[in-house]
Amino acid sequence: MVQIIKTLVPIPPNKKLSVLEILLYIVLISIVLYFGKTLFIPLSFSLLVSFILYPICKWLENKGVNKMVSILLAISMIFILLAVITLLLFTQIEGFLQQWQTFRIKFSESLVQLYAFLENRYGIKTNDLSELPKNLVNGSGTQIFGFLINTAYSISMSVFFLIIIPVFSTLILYYRHMLANVLYKLFPLDKKESIHEILTESINSYYNFVKGMLLVYLIVGILNSIGLAIIGIPHAIAFGFIASILTFVPYVGIMISSLLPIAISWITYDSMWYPLGVIIVFTVVQILEGNIIFPFAVGNRLKINPLIIIIVIIAGGILWGAAGMILFIPFISIIKLISDRTESLKTLSLLLGTDTPPKKKRKWLFRKKS
Repeated sequence: MVQIIKTLVPIPPNKKLSVLEILLYIVLISIVLYFGKTLFIPLSFSLLVSFILYPICKWLENKGVNKMVSILLAISMIFILLAVITLLLFTQIEGFLQQWQTFRIKFSESLVQLYAFLENRYGIKTNDLSELPKNLVNGSGTQIFGFLINTAYSISMSVFFLIIIPVFSTLILYYRHMLANVLYKLFPLDKKESIHEILTESINSYYNFVKGMLLVYLIVGILNSIGLAIIGIPHAIAFGFIASILTFVPYVGIMISSLLPIAISWITYDSMWYPLGVIIVFTVVQILEGNIIFPFAVGNRLKINPLIIIIVIIAGGILWGAAGMILFIPFISIIKLISDRTESLKTLSLLLGTDTPPKKKRKWLFRKKS
């Protein structure tokens, strides 16, 4: 990051940054990103959406469609996709609520059986255990109040992002030529061609990122479906792919998508092993998705080292939460593009890339005797 700043911001050639100055730059950049996330997160998502929709807008404009109309049509596609995901989410919730009464009865019966087992086998008094849930509820009023405040804040921020991101995206697409010209003016004339290449390849990188994410959803959906089918869960393909699509909503999506197959498996087979099997399937697939499938499917398409992908995901989660885990991947791809075209950043380019240097031929220390 510091090398990128040195490239974009002219620094005297004889001036070398010390390790302390480099660490100071990193700390300052992290502080700006963290405290400015309310602005930078929607702006970054808008830039991502604009890069993805730009080819569609350009194609529509070449067909004679008005510029603003083409932008609105492209933005509408995103709204339709979000509407489908939201519909799937509410379908899962509605299906679970329909099974709630039966689920509650089965849960109460299972608790009675568990209490009887503990009392007969280990001599544990179940009266204290049965009162534990009530005590937790009665003693956690302040925690629930704090949880409700955090939930309300998260919902309000989500609504704000849903409103401001389409506005930002529309304005970026509409004024894209002006923004590009301003960017060209910020750099010397000999850098104009390089900046144009970076912009073009950034759009392609975002497009590859989206293709990589679609591949991730496809693989995760297939693995979910196979796992659920093996343990005998009804409608395994539907549950598997719904859970895959809802992983777009970090953490919450996979938890909500697992509730209905867990409830149905419990009601259908009258055994705790099947719900436990569902949890194991989703947990294993999520571990594979987070540590293997996502880094390799997305990282290879962006031509970035999978190790760097994992590090960037963690750093993005620390600074921006779930949004950072999504947005920092395209950011690192742009840094890779800049470093590929800057002679002083070849070391950084080698670190971020997937290409391994060719092996050198071994030199014999001693010649063979004839």
